[in-house]
Amino acid sequence: MEIEHYLRQHGIKVTKARINILDILCKNDSALSAEFIFDEFKHRKINIDLSTVYRSLELFEKKNIVRKFDLGCGKYNYIIKQEDHKHVIQCKLCHKKVEIDCPMQQIREIIKNTTGFTSVNEELNINLEGICDECKKKEHKKSKE
Repeated sequence: MEIEHYLRQHGIKVTKARINILDILCKNDSALSAEFIFDEFKHRKINIDLSTVYRSLELFEKKNIVRKFDLGCGKYNYIIKQEDHKHVIQCKLCHKKVEIDCPMQQIREIIKNTTGFTSVNEELNINLEGICDECKKKEHKKSKE
């Protein structure tokens, strides 16, 4: 990926810091923390503030370039967004369908952060069914009558 062109496509001003942040994210398969990225700058002997890393990551998230994972306790990891497949959840009462992003990347991060394992072989069969808000409200209203 030509990083400078990619940034311009997303309406982002091209800076050395932003180029390097995206380069670091692109060269890693797993989600990274701002602190990890900051340490990579040190290894590359590039002087940058940690706040610049955070601001850039927040901008990338806003521009839909990275996905942010909440690890709890105010800690987050970031990964380059890729075209993921979608799943559908269907209301079992009205049969309304809603498309959602595949949660596999979040599951990988949870597994990695809670167990230290890196997932190498996974098969996830998702059949999502629930009750939509509209049907919950109708059911709640009926129960009150």
